[in-house]
Amino acid sequence: MSFRELVPIIQTAIGPVILISGIGLLLLSMTNRYGRVIDRTRWLAEHARKATPQQSDRLTAQLSILFRRARLIRLSITLASLSLLLTAVLIIGLFLGALFRVEIGLFIIILFVACMSILIASLAVFIRDLNLSLAALKLEVETDIAPDET
Repeated sequence: MSFRELVPIIQTAIGPVILISGIGLLLLSMTNRYGRVIDRTRWLAEHARKATPQQSDRLTAQLSILFRRARLIRLSITLASLSLLLTAVLIIGLFLGALFRVEIGLFIIILFVACMSILIASLAVFIRDLNLSLAALKLEVETDIAPDET
């Protein structure tokens, strides 16, 4: 195979690399969020050990929400990583199919649809975490305001 024939093949396979970059940035955001949830959970757990019984109940409720959020973010990261993995397989498939002139159109379509579907699921779970974080914030704000202050 000549260099002139190889260039269009590489160009075809490189297209989905943009998707890898986007998912990578999304994963960076998700892992940062996951780290913040873990840090906040550790901080609240430490304070819950030293708290009065009334304070401990409020902190335990917040810890419960944080644990649910951590599980959601972990699922979202797992799904995004799986989407990234399928994108890499898609790139290899595109490259090998074009290189060896093998008709793998159906395989490529299935991979692409699976990649996008899993990415959509990851984003839906991430949105669920965002909504749950507002519930945690509401709980924290409501417990910090004394009844006579409202």
